[in-house]
Amino acid sequence: MKLKKLNKREKYIVYGVAGLIGLLILVQLIVKPVLDRRDRLQRNLQATAIMLEEMRRLQTEYQGLQDKAEVLQARFGRRAQDFTLFSFLDRLAGEAGIKDRISYMKPSRTFERTTAYKISRVEMKLEAITLEQLAAYLHGVETSENMVSIRKASISKKDQTQGLLNAVLQVETLEI
Repeated sequence: MKLKKLNKREKYIVYGVAGLIGLLILVQLIVKPVLDRRDRLQRNLQATAIMLEEMRRLQTEYQGLQDKAEVLQARFGRRAQDFTLFSFLDRLAGEAGIKDRISYMKPSRTFERTTAYKISRVEMKLEAITLEQLAAYLHGVETSENMVSIRKASISKKDQTQGLLNAVLQVETLEI
């Protein structure tokens, strides 16, 4: 071998370069893959932790929705079997003293394709009523235990001097 012909200083350089090459090979083949794997595992762990947190958030949201659904189901159970939105609104108008101010009431019903529920709507026009009468009527609708809500309301002044209003309301509820 030609290594024997080299002087002592040149042999140290060759051994040093060989050691350096060996060290580089060791780093490239063993150390770097281990460190890369460790980094990849840490990233996977972080991603899994984020997914777990999201799953917990969704679980909490789902439980909240389940609780709301149970409350709504119980409210449906307490509603009279013969309940109709039209008759409810008519009776409430009589109680609020505005039954004679109803210009028209148009009932309609739509079926939800994705659920077993139907949406019952009534559009009604109230003419020449006071703000207090309208507020009392709207309060009666919204606070009802029958799960009735105002979908749309259009209010306009009828008479500037007397402070009377015209209102067109669209009221809806769910039916089973």
